[in-house]
Amino acid sequence: MANKILLTFLAFDLLFLLTGPLLLAVAIIFQPSMSGMSSTVSAATRLLLQNTPLTVAFFNAGLIFFTFLFSIPGAIFAKKRILLRICSWLLIACALVSLAVGLDIWFSTLQTRSNLGVMWAMQTPDEQSLLQQQFQCCGYLGLNSTSPAFQIDDVCISTAVATKLAGCVGPFASFANSFLDIVFTSMFGIVALDGIVFLCTLVVLKDRAQKERYRLIDDKSGLRGI
Repeated sequence: MANKILLTFLAFDLLFLLTGPLLLAVAIIFQPSMSGMSSTVSAATRLLLQNTPLTVAFFNAGLIFFTFLFSIPGAIFAKKRILLRICSWLLIACALVSLAVGLDIWFSTLQTRSNLGVMWAMQTPDEQSLLQQQFQCCGYLGLNSTSPAFQIDDVCISTAVATKLAGCVGPFASFANSFLDIVFTSMFGIVALDGIVFLCTLVVLKDRAQKERYRLIDDKSGLRGI
C-alpha cells in the first residue's frame, strides 16, 4: 500500500512539474506578441495579451520548479518529512497565485464589453483600423452611437459603407471571451492539479507518520524484527 501511495504521489507530482514548462513556454511564445507589430490577424490578440498578466506566468513557473525541488527528495527520504511539509506550503502558494490570476481574468469577462470599450478608446487610429479590418466592422459601437467615429480603411471606405456594417463590439467581445475563457479555464485546471498534489502530499505524510508510530510501538514492545 505504501508503494502505491508513493507512486500515486510521484505520478501527480510529475504532472505538476509539467505545468511549469507549460506556463513558461506560453509566456515566452506570447511575450514578443505584446511588443511586436500588429496586423489584421494579430491586432485583437495583441491587445488582449497586453492586458493579461503574462509576467506572473514567469513567477508561477519558477515557483513550481522550486516546489518540485522539495517534493522529490521528500519522497525519496522517508525520514525527511520536513521537506514534504515545506512542499505542501509551497503547493498552497502555487495554487493561490494561479487562482488569483484565473479569478482576475474571469471577473474581467463579466464586463467584457465595457472593458473592451475602454481599451478601444485608448488605441491609436491605426490600431482601431486594424481591429476593424480583422472583424469586418466600423467603429466600436457602430456609426449611429456616441462611441468614437470609425476609421477610414479598406473595410470602412466611406460613411455610406459604415452605416451598413455593425460595430466591432459584438465580434470583438466574442473573440475576447473565447480567448480569455481558455486562459482562466487553464489556470483553474492548474489550481485543481495543485490541490490534488497537495492532498497526495498529506496522504504520504500521514502514511509515514503512522509507520513511524508503529515502529516506535514495536521497539517498545520488543516485537520489531519478528
